[in-house]
Amino acid sequence: MNRKIINTSKIDQPKDKVFDDEIKKIADFKFGTTVANVFDDMVSRSVPYYNEMQRMTAELAADFAQPGTDVYDLGCSTGTTMIGMNTLISPDIRFIGVDESPQMLEKCALKLKESGFTRPFELRAEDLNDKITINNASVVVLCLTLQFVRPISRDKLLKTIVDGLVPGGVLIVVEKILAEESTFNREFIKYYYNYKRRNNYSELEISQKREALENVLIPYKLSENYHMLREAGFGHCETFFKWYNFCGLIAVKQ
Repeated sequence: MNRKIINTSKIDQPKDKVFDDEIKKIADFKFGTTVANVFDDMVSRSVPYYNEMQRMTAELAADFAQPGTDVYDLGCSTGTTMIGMNTLISPDIRFIGVDESPQMLEKCALKLKESGFTRPFELRAEDLNDKITINNASVVVLCLTLQFVRPISRDKLLKTIVDGLVPGGVLIVVEKILAEESTFNREFIKYYYNYKRRNNYSELEISQKREALENVLIPYKLSENYHMLREAGFGHCETFFKWYNFCGLIAVKQ
């Protein structure tokens, strides 16, 4: 099978200017039309090693995807993760992308078409805070998604994932996290904002987006994520990526 991964960072992307102008009253961050139109640029400039995490996710997914099962991308946004996994996973395995934003799903459908996506797939508009259906899955991906699920709903979502995975199936999580100790948490946030400055975000953009995300993106410590995964019923959990306040985890259903 062809092992080439499509690098979507090379595709022309509209520039993220969502928080470029001063906003008098900042509302909670939403994945509507404005964000969907610039999301690929936004996430590539806001998440350290985003393309590498996508590549690693695709590699891991390829090794655990089982014939006759489905691969789920929860919070699929514009489809980058599915496109990355597409060339590594057997073409007869169905992909299911789930996102609560219709605008994101529209972008996702368009990108899948433009990338020559031919495998069986389904896109579902579902809120991960509510009851969702997962069946016969060998791989489930939560790429920068769990952090946006309300804390009160996370345990229920992870239990739904465990119940929907086949034996030996895996959950791959990419997440923003808190440091275990407050001093390092402050330092890691400082390094993260320096990263955003290096990617040409202004102080105004950084501060306004931080305020918009304050009640929407709620990160946990790495240890808290491990605890949640084990409480949900996963067996072995492993960290496969770590950069200050970002990490990648894989958890196996026994």
